[in-house]
Amino acid sequence: MKNVLNHTYFLAIIACLLWSTAFAGIKIGLEFTTPLQFAGVRFFLAGVILIPLTKNIKTFFYAIKNHFWLILKISLFQTMILYSLFYVGISLVPGAIAAILVGSSPLFAAIVSSLMQKNDKLTLPKMLTISLGIAGIALIAYNKEWGNKDELMQLMGMGILIVGNISSGIGNVFVAKQKGKISSTTLNAWQMSLGGIVLFIASLFYEPFTGFHHPPAYFISLGWLSFLSAAAFSIWFSLLQRPGVLVSDLNIWKFIVPIFGAILSWVLLPDEQPELIPIIGMLIIAFSLVMYNWVNRRAKIKAGLL
Repeated sequence: MKNVLNHTYFLAIIACLLWSTAFAGIKIGLEFTTPLQFAGVRFFLAGVILIPLTKNIKTFFYAIKNHFWLILKISLFQTMILYSLFYVGISLVPGAIAAILVGSSPLFAAIVSSLMQKNDKLTLPKMLTISLGIAGIALIAYNKEWGNKDELMQLMGMGILIVGNISSGIGNVFVAKQKGKISSTTLNAWQMSLGGIVLFIASLFYEPFTGFHHPPAYFISLGWLSFLSAAAFSIWFSLLQRPGVLVSDLNIWKFIVPIFGAILSWVLLPDEQPELIPIIGMLIIAFSLVMYNWVNRRAKIKAGLL
């Protein structure tokens, strides 16, 4: 049982399950504040939550002195750029298209990793299984009202979300490359708190300050989002630093985020009901995950790694 709980696949699924709850929390929080302010406070608190878990406070502060540029690079790509683009992009496109583009992040992570790391090449079988997963996401996000928004703004929003995916892929590669230099908890605490401060300060130049006098629903959503960010990113960073774990292989599990998100919407939201086409999409994603892991296992056996 202990081995199962520590297995890479199990922990990746837990992280993705946590991330799948974020959309509802963001939707609630944005009723009371602006995007960048909300993101800034969220990630700053997420970083603060992790500080007691670093165990040695002296080591925690030494980390920023010894690894400042590493922390800054990861914070820049994984929090500052990614989430500023995510919050802006998602406001410009219909929810269904946003879900497809956000859900296609495994493809961009695989492409970026193949360009930045020699040991993580994007093979044809990997490309086919990732494309199959994206097709499944398209079906889950199926919506008859996709064309309602202004086309130019929609295209701009799509481009912004794609750049966000690329930024996330670059951040993942930086985390994977620094195996052993700094603990994942310390790295995460610094990169999220630093990123949160920068996002909040940037918001003051572009958004009206909304203050902090909000109803309980805002603080509940903020608390949950801060917790899930701290937990999910800590799990993810620790997995990226494990020996033998490739960025492209780990990111394939993000395909299950829209599955969990859709199921939670059906359970929690009275206006959301399961339909046949999204269910077929879920089955396609499940099949793509099985195929991807089968392809990986065959490649490792061929290379004598299993």
